[in-house]
Amino acid sequence: MNFPENRVYLASRSLRRRELLKQIGVKYNILLMRETINRPADIDETPLPDESPTDYVYRIVNVKATEGRTRLIQRGLPLLPVLVADTVVTIDGCILGKPQDAAHAQEMLSTLSGRSHQVMTAIAVAVKEKIQVRLSTTIVRFREINEHEMRYMISDGKIFDKAGAYAIQGIAASFIVEISGSYSGVMGLPLFETTQLLEEVGIKVFPE
Repeated sequence: MNFPENRVYLASRSLRRRELLKQIGVKYNILLMRETINRPADIDETPLPDESPTDYVYRIVNVKATEGRTRLIQRGLPLLPVLVADTVVTIDGCILGKPQDAAHAQEMLSTLSGRSHQVMTAIAVAVKEKIQVRLSTTIVRFREINEHEMRYMISDGKIFDKAGAYAIQGIAASFIVEISGSYSGVMGLPLFETTQLLEEVGIKVFPE
């Protein structure tokens, strides 16, 4: 399938995902599930009982992709591919989402301190009635992080919309001893898998 505009909808508020798409030359329009941030979320991202991290991210991107396609139809927008993503941090089989407050953020960072964890980012592209999904899993190992460093990270307020209470492109980079996998995947959009998936649905990456 080819799309003459060679353009997708990106269903995400993440500035990092927008920047990463630009790096590979993909044109996009932003598709917001809800018009204002204060409006209740359309998608409940609470993990189900006994749901594994892998099952969780697959479920969430499928739901996001389905909802994104529904929004196109409801709003009478061109039926271009809809790209969605979801990132979670996991350790000991537990899912660490976005921290609720400073105490929760410090609890997460304490759990990650001096240990290895996984960052899982699933992406999905919805084209008409079909949804295709890819998963990127990266192992990240932190050195010990002391309380002063945790408080410093939390104080700038930039980690409250980040899974696991950190951004790899931020202060947390100074704590990383080792990373095995996709750096862009930890940022929120694994470019290897994204490139593959977009090309499979007819979106040309690195256009002339």
